[in-house]
Amino acid sequence: MSIFKNFVGPRVPANSPESVRMQYRLPTLLFSAAAVVLLVSIFLPYWQMTLHAPQYPGGLEVVVYVNELTGDVAEIDGLNHYIGMRPLGEAAQLERSASILAIGVLCLLILAAVFVHTKWVVLFTLPAVLMPFLFLADMYLWMRHFGLNLDPTAPLSSAIKPFVPPILGEGVVGQFKTVAEFRVGLYLAFLTAVLILIGLYTHRRAFKPLVEKESNQ
Repeated sequence: MSIFKNFVGPRVPANSPESVRMQYRLPTLLFSAAAVVLLVSIFLPYWQMTLHAPQYPGGLEVVVYVNELTGDVAEIDGLNHYIGMRPLGEAAQLERSASILAIGVLCLLILAAVFVHTKWVVLFTLPAVLMPFLFLADMYLWMRHFGLNLDPTAPLSSAIKPFVPPILGEGVVGQFKTVAEFRVGLYLAFLTAVLILIGLYTHRRAFKPLVEKESNQ
């Protein structure tokens, strides 16, 4: 029991005045808001790429959610076939299949952090802080892998050198131009990280004195 108590930390004194109790509630509010924001992001697009080609004056779009690709995926795959790039759907299959469960677990960990009043709260919240950065890193590595490993037997393989598609901003591949941009789901994931970091700051201010007081008794 002592180990468990040392892990979760002291409880809020029942006789604390309302003005003081609010500082203990603030981390809870911030962590709870972070969990809700991250959960909502599941249903919104994280990333989008628009491909501009002479034969498609309106452009072609692929929209990335955490668990699926939507938009003009088949048309873009058809164009990529000529330069030897693999179909987009072959990228990050494991990540997409596990994404909903993984984000659900992250949300539960954030909510569990509400009950931890020691420095170990970081263990529950750090994965969610890192999540949007890991999403971008994973996307970059897949796009790099696809762009640098073109099929040499493709019809236009001799005309296109290996390349790394940008995950943000404009890129040019032969006669095609790509425009990559972050979408609202990813911004919500970053907002989650910000809320957690602010929550950790307020958590330390509120509970560190209680932890020190209890350890000195």
